[in-house]
Parts: sequence; C-alpha cells; structure tokens
Amino acid sequence: MTPETAARRIEELRSLIRRYDYAYYILAEPEVSDAEYDALFRELQALEAQFPQFITPDSPTQRVGGAPAEGFNKVRHSVPMLSLDNAFTDEEVAEFEQRILALAPDIPQPIEYSAEPKMDGLAISLRYEKGILVQAATRGDGEVGEDVTRNAMTIRAIPLRLLCDTPPQVVEIRGEVFMTRQAFEQLNARQLEKGEKPFANPRNAAAGSLRQLDPRITAERQLSFYAYGWGEVSPGVLVETHIETMALFRQWGAPVNPLMERVLGLKGMTDYFQRMLARRPDLDYDIDGVVYKVNSIAWQEKLGYTARAPRWALARKFPAQEAWTKLLDVIVQVGRTGALTPVAKLAPVRVGGVNVSSATLHNFEEIKRKDIRIGDTVIVRRAGDVIPEVVGPVLSRRPADAKEIIPPKKCPVCGADVIQEPGKAVLRCSGGLYCPAQRQRALEHFVSRKAMDIRGLGPKLIAKLVEKGWVEHPDDFYRLSADQLATLEGMGTKSAHNIINAIEASKNTTLPRFLYALGIPEVGEVTAEQLAQHFGTLEAIMQADEAALEAVEDIGPVVAHNIVTFFRQPVNQKVIQGLLQAGIHWDDIHPSKDATSSASFFAGKTVVLTGTLHTMTRDEAKARLKALGAHVTNSVSRKTDFVIAGEKAGSKLAKAQQLGIPVLNEQQFLEKLGGQTP
Repeated sequence: MTPETAARRIEELRSLIRRYDYAYYILAEPEVSDAEYDALFRELQALEAQFPQFITPDSPTQRVGGAPAEGFNKVRHSVPMLSLDNAFTDEEVAEFEQRILALAPDIPQPIEYSAEPKMDGLAISLRYEKGILVQAATRGDGEVGEDVTRNAMTIRAIPLRLLCDTPPQVVEIRGEVFMTRQAFEQLNARQLEKGEKPFANPRNAAAGSLRQLDPRITAERQLSFYAYGWGEVSPGVLVETHIETMALFRQWGAPVNPLMERVLGLKGMTDYFQRMLARRPDLDYDIDGVVYKVNSIAWQEKLGYTARAPRWALARKFPAQEAWTKLLDVIVQVGRTGALTPVAKLAPVRVGGVNVSSATLHNFEEIKRKDIRIGDTVIVRRAGDVIPEVVGPVLSRRPADAKEIIPPKKCPVCGADVIQEPGKAVLRCSGGLYCPAQRQRALEHFVSRKAMDIRGLGPKLIAKLVEKGWVEHPDDFYRLSADQLATLEGMGTKSAHNIINAIEASKNTTLPRFLYALGIPEVGEVTAEQLAQHFGTLEAIMQADEAALEAVEDIGPVVAHNIVTFFRQPVNQKVIQGLLQAGIHWDDIHPSKDATSSASFFAGKTVVLTGTLHTMTRDEAKARLKALGAHVTNSVSRKTDFVIAGEKAGSKLAKAQQLGIPVLNEQQFLEKLGGQTP
C-alpha cells in the first residue's frame, strides 16, 4: 500500500470510528456490531503502526472513548479511565504475554494474573471521601465523564458508605453497572405494557437506565454493579496484588465478581477463558469476554501505559454467538442506491441476549452458495447490536417442502426491471428516477453542482418537499412556485424566489449535464460527455442498442447494458418526457467524429489528463481541450493519443510509458495550445 492510499484509508477509518462512537456512546443506538467496530479499530492500529507519520493527536487510537452526553454535569476524572486492548485468539494472548516479558524480563514466571468475566454494561467511577459516596461518573471520553451521582445512589449494590472504621481520605472504586437477564426481561415486559419500545439488550438497558435525568426511573430498573478496579486512591489503600485489593473493596461493601480468579501464565489464561465460555449461557448476566491483569501492583506500575490502555491488562473477546431457528420467509428491501437486499424472517429466537426475528442474507448469490431455502432450520449469528446474519442451513433438518429462494426480476417497490452487473453479486432496481426507495438520493443527485446545479435545493429542503408530497420525481421541481415554497417553515419570500429562479435557470443546460443528472448506473461526468459527443442527441442515445453504445470510447458491456436497461423502463421515460416538457433544453452538439476537420492539434485526439497543473485547473484544461475538438477520457488505453502529465502524476503516466503513448508535460501542453496561458 502506498503512503497516499494509506493516508486516505486512515482518514476514512477515523471518520467511521468517530461516527460509530457517537452512535454508541451518545445516542445509545449502535450502527455496527462489536466485531465490525473491532475490525475497523484494529485495521486503523495496523495502518498507523506501518505509517507512524500519519498518527495525529485526535486519532481514535490516541484516546479511550466517546464524548460525554448532554444533560448531565461534566466530571473530569482525577485519573483517566482507560480502555483495554483486545485479543480474539490464543495467539494474540500469547503475544500479550511476550510483550510483558520483553518490557519486564525479570518478572517472576509463570506470570501471575487476575482473571475475571468482562461484564457487558456501562463503566462507572465511584468517588468516596472519608468513606462517603460523593460522586459517581461515567467513563465519557476517559478524561471527562457525566455526573450520575443521584442515579448511582439508587443502585442497591453500590454502598453509600464504606464499611470500614477508618476509611481512606479518597478512594475511587471503578466497575461496571449492568442489568441481569431477569431484570431485563421484566423491564421489557413493562415497556411493552406501556406501549413503549423494548430495549435491544441488557447492556443498552443498563446504559439508558443509568443516564436517566429522573433518578426515580433509574431506581425502578433494578441495576447491578461489580467493582473491577480503582482510580485515585490515598496512600496505603492498595495492597500488594490486584486480587487482594479487590478483596479489600469487597470487605468495604463493594461487590466484586465471585468468578474472579488467580491464574498462572498462558495456560492459566487459556483454561480460564474456556471455562468462562462454557459457563456463559448459564450466567444471569451478559459477558462478552474475560479480562486478564498482571496481579502484582508493583509490576503494573513498572509496565505502565500506552496512550489509551494499560500494558499490563488485556480483554479476550468471545466469538459471536449463534442459535438455530426456522426460516419462515424472505422479503426484499430496496436501499437508497437501488440495491436489493434479501432479509430473512425468522421464528423468534434469543441470540446474544436479544430476541431475533429477522436477519440479513446479504445477497442472492450468497443464498445460492449456502443453499438456504424457506422452511430450513438455519444457524443465526449475532455479533453485536445490528441485524444478525444467517450463517447457513442445518441440512439434516431440511423438510421435504423447503422452497428455493428465487431472485426477483422486478423491483418490489416500483416494478422496474432488476439488473445485475457481470461479476457483481448485488441486484439493483433500474427505476432510478421513479422508484420511491431511491427518491431522496435520486433527487439530491439531480440538483447537484455537476448535474443540473440548482442552488438552494439541499438535502433538508428536498426531504421537506418529499414529505409534503410536492416532489416525487425530478420533473416535479419544475412545477413548484415561489408562493408554495414560502409556506414552508423557515423559508422566506426572498429565499423562495431565489430557489425558483435557480430552478428556472437550470432549464438551460447541456446534454452531458442532463445525462449525468439522470443518475444512470456507472454513467459519470466523463461517460456522459462521451455519449453526448458520440451521438449528438438524447434521442439517439435513448434508441442506441448495446452494440452501438460499446462503439463509444471506454464504454464496455456493463455500462452499455445499464444504459439500455435504464432507458427501456417506462417509468424513466415518463420522467424524462416530463423534464423536456418543463422546458429543459441545450444547444445542439456535433458528434465528435466531425471534429477532425478542425485545424487544432488536439482535434479528434483522445487525451488523458493526470497530475496537478499549475497554470489552470484540471476542469479548465478539460474544457479547453474539448473546445479544440479533443476527446478527454479518464483511463489510458492503446486508443489514447496523448497523456498530459502534471506534477505528481501517478499510475496513468506509468501506463502511458508502458504502452509507448506520447506524454506532454505542462509546458509542452501550453505550447500546443498556442503558447497562450489562461
């Protein structure tokens, strides 16, 4: 991977992780499973390790969690509440021990660890001063959390006063607030009785309960607590080992998980993991792994910390949970991009602490590969709080009347033809201009800057227009009036007139812009330009068959098939006719084959631009070349006549050199233009 590619991927991963952190910690509405999140985080860690020059202070790997939620006072932790590094295999646990030995070669062996279940709840820090609970705070971003003292005081498992005659000046006991499965089921029964939405799992229920603004609601939720560590403590509080210190906290009235054990070395850690994995289904609370810590506090202090986690602790995660149930039916959902996704409707089953009645089947090729049929008993896996997946059928239980799952030929939403690109698994609806499932995205694309360029029509306003029923298809924009828009909340008369003027101005456009605005799959700006230059008219393009389309530079069988299918749909034809009747027009285009009569050096030539130009932008260079009769494409092939290479030209330049295609630098390009700079 090149540094440039790595930099782009690193930024993409950071953006995703920040988004998922916000959804999970602030909104309590997870968007991805733990397994997916962990995979993204580990990929980011690996890339930053390989390319340390791209590490920034605001990277998720350099901090420990999400920002505090609004509605509570903020609490700055006197000692940061760090996260734990994760392991998913025995090999990674072995690597954890090897890192300890590398950092502390004289540590007594076999290394002594504390081991305990990793509770699936919400981390909290309880601050006691002279034995009295004075503050409870959530983890927040590790540095600053939320003050939930009043709520924590309603949890019976949390002592309001430590049970000791001479309490320390300060001790912060840290642990996990959680909800037992029994309490969770009782809570959801009450939610349903009140007509309210049930919680997804005990973890979300515990987090939502602790963060209630009304402590009386928290008190009703039957939350539990186990201590697992500490923050700020007065001198003399800690004893020699982690386990002994936790035993001291237990004596003071703070509950500690009775399954905490002392284990020795790698074998002890592995054996403990297997025992907890076997006991997991029988526990009355959810756990998602086990936690190992070097037991000696003195060695913990010597090993120290990274920016986000202690070097002496590790969380070993459990694999995703599975269950068997019956596949009752398959429904097909249509996404914003037109992608068709099959979803399994299941006989309800509890998987990973959640009652599951639907699961993703990914795509129809996956269904065929796994030989899944309606009526099968299927294996369902859940790896977090998003929709679970169907792993496959249990063939030994297949009934004689199990029905094959047939991919639809028509969109279940709008009835347009379903297409599948060669070599791709996803099926798509071809009714892009008409299909209600794709409406918002299609409308946003139609008005975008490089399409019809209708200023003022942003996503929020479009959503309002759709909600009002005023706009369903792109041609409906041209039926709007300023008086109509002015009735919208927050819309002034002047703004309404400006938008109508922008809509009116968009009627005078170009054929390439219009083609691009239609949102035909795989038809971007360059392909739209090529189609317009080759055929000259919209009618000719709409009537062209696949063979005629493939004669156009850079258009292959897939794009040709998409174009023919798009224009074949009556619903798309109806919208296009509506747009033309609304007054959209453009100047005639002379097909590029006639441009060879021009005296320009570039007339009739196929040209590729690559790299950065200093005298003009790429778009300006492209416009000047087209004005001189050139055919500008995005990819280098044997049909390319010239490559114009600016600074930092990459793979396109290399391919041109490999094929022996003439390359012009910026100065040579300007000379061919006649020596005139813009």
